[in-house]
Amino acid sequence: MTRQTVDVPNARSVEGLLPWILRLVWVAVLVFGGNAIAQATTTSGPVVASVATWGAAGAWLIGVAAMAIPAVVSLTATRAVVPLSVPIAVVAWLAGADAVDGALLLGVAMLSTVLAFSSDIGRGFVQASAYGDEDRHLLRPPAAYTLAVLVSWSVCAAAAISGPLLLGAHSWVLGVVLTTFAGSAAVWAWPRWHRLSNRWFVVVPIGLVIHDPLVLAETVMLRRQEIATVRLAPVDTEAADLTGPAAGHAIEIATTEPVTVIFAATPREPRGKAIHLTACLVSPTRPGRALAAVGRRRLPVG
Repeated sequence: MTRQTVDVPNARSVEGLLPWILRLVWVAVLVFGGNAIAQATTTSGPVVASVATWGAAGAWLIGVAAMAIPAVVSLTATRAVVPLSVPIAVVAWLAGADAVDGALLLGVAMLSTVLAFSSDIGRGFVQASAYGDEDRHLLRPPAAYTLAVLVSWSVCAAAAISGPLLLGAHSWVLGVVLTTFAGSAAVWAWPRWHRLSNRWFVVVPIGLVIHDPLVLAETVMLRRQEIATVRLAPVDTEAADLTGPAAGHAIEIATTEPVTVIFAATPREPRGKAIHLTACLVSPTRPGRALAAVGRRRLPVG
């Protein structure tokens, strides 16, 4: 077995720079959004215009607060709030915003959303909450769970935008129903969205940790002497899949002795399921960067 280290140049500089780029783009959302919303609500009446303006401003300020201090919880908040700018831009454009201002708002809204969901932003935010000498790497989300999150977020967003506007237009019953539903649904969905920000592959001085409350009932901790090798998973691997499953390249961790892993509870397995394994798969958003971190700890990579 050969020992190798994967070099990832300028990774830390990108992680440090990207949050500031996101903040600058978010300022552009405010500038272009103010113009587009004002144009879209010109004929809607003063109450609807006020609701639209102050509602969008409130969402923008929540976004500012979310991305102000990088942390695990603020990553979830950023990824829940920033994408709201996209449907708001679409509604403003369809409601009569000038073509140029509408296009500019939609463009910066989409750019801010792409940045918020970038792997570098995710890595920077979860690492900011790390304890001591931890090196955290966010895990790629399982496809099925991602779809469920997208559907729940879309429903909440639609209700949160349309409910207050209907109240401003004096459509009291439907407005109250949708606004109440949006708040209740967001409270219900938040911990489910937040699980995606709490899934990490962690490199520590004494070994490796797989912290994944979505897939695992208990955190997996592998001491240095229990780790045989860490490598990019080959196509024909028979290692136990702890990825969710998630798409993309996975990392295979082989152990020197059997390790017990307990999967999270499911409708079929309400008490979870325990298995014994000698190799497992995890799926960091940046596998090369994760392998580089493993190599820097002088763990066997190859």
